Amino acid sequence: MVDAKFADDPPPHIPKDQLPNVHYCVTSPPPWPEAILLGFQHYLVMLGTAVIVTTALVPLMGGGDAEKAQVFQTLLFVSGLNTFLQSWFGTRLPVVMGGSFTFVAPTLSIIVSGRWDDPDPISKFRKIMRATQGAYIVASFIQILIGFSGIWRMVGRLISPISVVPLAALAGFGLYEYGFPGVGKCVEVGLPELVLLILFTQYLPRLIRRAKYLCDRFAVIITLCIVWIYAHILTIGGVYEGKPLATQTSCRTDRSGLIDVSPWVRVPYPFQWGTPSFDAGEAFAMMAAAFVALVESTGGIVSVSRWASATPLPPSVLARGAGWQGVGTLISGLFGTANGSSVAIENVGLIGLTKVGSRRVIQISAGFMIFFSVLGKFGAVFASIPIPIVSALYCVFFGYAGAGGFGYLQFCQLNSFRNKFILAICFFLGFSIPQYFNEHTASKGYGPVHTPGRWFNDMVNVPFSSEAFVAGVLAFFFDTTLEKKEEQVRKDRGKHWWDRFMAFEDDARSDEFYSLPLNLNKYFPSV
Repeated sequence: MVDAKFADDPPPHIPKDQLPNVHYCVTSPPPWPEAILLGFQHYLVMLGTAVIVTTALVPLMGGGDAEKAQVFQTLLFVSGLNTFLQSWFGTRLPVVMGGSFTFVAPTLSIIVSGRWDDPDPISKFRKIMRATQGAYIVASFIQILIGFSGIWRMVGRLISPISVVPLAALAGFGLYEYGFPGVGKCVEVGLPELVLLILFTQYLPRLIRRAKYLCDRFAVIITLCIVWIYAHILTIGGVYEGKPLATQTSCRTDRSGLIDVSPWVRVPYPFQWGTPSFDAGEAFAMMAAAFVALVESTGGIVSVSRWASATPLPPSVLARGAGWQGVGTLISGLFGTANGSSVAIENVGLIGLTKVGSRRVIQISAGFMIFFSVLGKFGAVFASIPIPIVSALYCVFFGYAGAGGFGYLQFCQLNSFRNKFILAICFFLGFSIPQYFNEHTASKGYGPVHTPGRWFNDMVNVPFSSEAFVAGVLAFFFDTTLEKKEEQVRKDRGKHWWDRFMAFEDDARSDEFYSLPLNLNKYFPSV
């Protein structure tokens, strides 16, 4: 029996439509000097995925260091363009649109397809690149169609807080394999970065009050500089002389292979590798990857809307962002980046760490991407940061991105057995099914689905290898099929909290955060 004096107490934590206590939200830009430094910080963070993807794919395609530098510059340039487009005309949220690991598997299938017998490695590289361009161009239309046709808007109307939690959480947590396993490749530089970042962001501001401003905003730049200099001292000091090649590649600061071969000035342009070639099977496989990337990006967008202290996205805005993501993938195909366009989850985590969700900061970072992609030498210098240092950042940022999904639990009834079932099954299978697919691929060299049609294999193996995709699809299925029409269940799902955001005009804050610039809402109204 409840004590009478506690009977009328309010709940311990009241749900908030917007995350409180952020320094700058979507529409409140910091002063210009601070915004420029924060934008540069976002630029540094997004470099890691671009370097990893380029380093993994270009040598397999037959390219050397010069080709790797050109692809890296192109990927950086296109990421800047796509980030501008998404922040201006897409969701209008502060999301960086960069490369994605999801597209690596179908790209590898194109590389090893057996159609490339050219003895000249550079000619082989160009042929493979043109084949990937064709696949990305075709695949982009699945995202464009789903976004601009209104299909994704209908999906947005069906989702609820309980169904987006597994999706948004595993969009970050599902990338765990790129975290500490990468740190472990060179513990002596990766671990100091992880420890220093936690020390500077969590402990130092509490010990030294005057350091709070610097540590809250610029801990990444400060710790990166410290550990990068430390790693360079180890490199020039001969610590890695005679070590295995893998250790030298991971630990040394002079093994990126980009600085010497990068041109001082080069502007990437469409069809720079030649006319794209098209293959139906490869296009279908890439379409499956594009759909997976769209689902993963939706999780990232839902998370960043929380971290940036915006209101929940109206379904029409979510669909608009999906369509512009497709435009971004199309641009990637036209320029030839060997990758598609997706939300950079690491930058979502950086917004959570700094408590700065300003749109202007992200647009400034896009400017840095374009600037340093054109001035290749300077961009290559920053790209020489050892990957274990980047992985240490991922340990924090991917975690923050996943935690953004947990913020939606406040709208749900956690005493509901229905909700507990959805969370339990989706989280567990979201990790377990991809683990099975990835272990099978690692041990046997191919996925559980292994037929003579490599494109068909990718269409099945790629989706089930994505933690966010598996968890998100299962959560959506269970949430829309298990007693959703009962009024009490509807409240348990948290759906009643989102009713006011289902139509763009129902909440005045939607216009503040998501309206198009230049009065374009007059010609392209959101519904």
